[in-house]
Amino acid sequence: MKKNWISKGIALAIAGTMVISTAIAFGSNGKTITTSAKSEVGTMETENPPKYVFLFIGDGMSYPQIQATSDYLGSTSQNKNSKVLTGGKALSFMGFDASGSATTYDSTSFCPDSASTATSISTGNKTYSSVINMDESKTKTYETIAEKLKNQLGYKVGVISTVNLNHATPAAFYAHQPSRNNYYEIGLEMIESDFDYFAGGGLKETTGKDKNKEDLYALAKKAGYKVVKTDEEAKKLTENDGKAIVIGETLADSDSLSYDNDRLNDEWSLADYVDKGIDMLDNDNGFFMMVEGGKIDWACHANDAGSTIGDTIALDESVKEAIDFYNQHPEETLIIVTGDHETGGLTIGYAGTDYNTYLSNLSNQKISYARFDSDYVSKYKENNTSFEDVLKDVKNLFGLTTADDTTVAADSKLILTDYELGRIKAAYEKTMSGDKVNNTMQEEYVLYGTYEPLSVTITHILNNKSGINFASYSHTGLPVGVFAEGDGAELFNGYYDNTDIYKKLASLLDIK
Repeated sequence: MKKNWISKGIALAIAGTMVISTAIAFGSNGKTITTSAKSEVGTMETENPPKYVFLFIGDGMSYPQIQATSDYLGSTSQNKNSKVLTGGKALSFMGFDASGSATTYDSTSFCPDSASTATSISTGNKTYSSVINMDESKTKTYETIAEKLKNQLGYKVGVISTVNLNHATPAAFYAHQPSRNNYYEIGLEMIESDFDYFAGGGLKETTGKDKNKEDLYALAKKAGYKVVKTDEEAKKLTENDGKAIVIGETLADSDSLSYDNDRLNDEWSLADYVDKGIDMLDNDNGFFMMVEGGKIDWACHANDAGSTIGDTIALDESVKEAIDFYNQHPEETLIIVTGDHETGGLTIGYAGTDYNTYLSNLSNQKISYARFDSDYVSKYKENNTSFEDVLKDVKNLFGLTTADDTTVAADSKLILTDYELGRIKAAYEKTMSGDKVNNTMQEEYVLYGTYEPLSVTITHILNNKSGINFASYSHTGLPVGVFAEGDGAELFNGYYDNTDIYKKLASLLDIK
């Protein structure tokens, strides 16, 4: 596929020709930034490259997820008696000086996956979906920007994720595999990377697919890593402990960290792992930290808008930790916030509510779809719970109620219509039957995807009554936002390909 070079603000090299250009970019505060760019095959010389680099990736996060979160915060903070809409509440990175857009297609599709898109961000190369840092022939490997910074400049490196540390996006900064599903092999490469700080969800397949290999955590300890699995141990970590792998104490679905909607008050948040990472990585030579909000993607796959917004807020809170560091080192720090692709085809606006949105309805959701599955639906099946009793939980956990409920106002936007109640009843019966969803049947797949019928139907209805809708259970082809603040941020203005995120970073950092 031919690259569409339409980016502004960076000199381009075509067929190896030296190009010198002057670019004018406009920051979000309206000021004009002029940069002189010397480019040869995408490189740029800078006098003072950033010493501290934060790269935040909201997995599955594009403009809809960001704007829905902003609008939700604005809706829930607005005076309920006011009839005048006051707009959204900006996330921290929405005010960054530089903002751009990146296309996300890969060698397979315009709707790519996390392995290929993270490869593009990490190495500046396109590849097939499911492939990590290898070319389409699966014979050539690509060195990542994190590896180059460690090997060439001696930067310390940290990788943090709310999902498994050998999942696709974190793996794209240290591993090179023909399949993202090679979890054990990816785990071996994680240990061999010699990176300084890993934190987040538990490793998948720690003893291999056949469960007959040496445990990855044991191998990590042999390689000099301090492996920590409690919040108390994590609090005590210092840079004197050397290399560390920190696994969340309270692991949720698929050994990931909890959705922020489900997180207990004393349970570490993504921001806590970033804060500890700064302590572990801070040094005079420099560091690179990649932070993934991985469960934004998982929530969007399941069409759970409440959990999507919760984890987008959690990512924003972690960005604030980097901003605090930036304020102490404004001339030496670069913060980038982006997504790898969009998931779910999220839209603000739904046919059933016309022009109206009621985003504050989502504040009634107290639990993620995954926790509802594990803590409630499993017991419904076990105890053959009646539909009437299930509806009591639906009201308590999601706010949805029936027309005969005298405890809510008659004009409440959370009262189920007969049509909506019928949908929940049908999903309840499907769930209680124990029959798996037949994904080859169009009607069942559109209704439920690969998810528990009762759970996904409840979130669908709450989404729609809030004015939110999803078009897919999979990834889509939307561009993603790129927001940058700090040393060299102006290069990230414009509209460009996701491979250019790597190229701009590499040029700023003057790596080979």
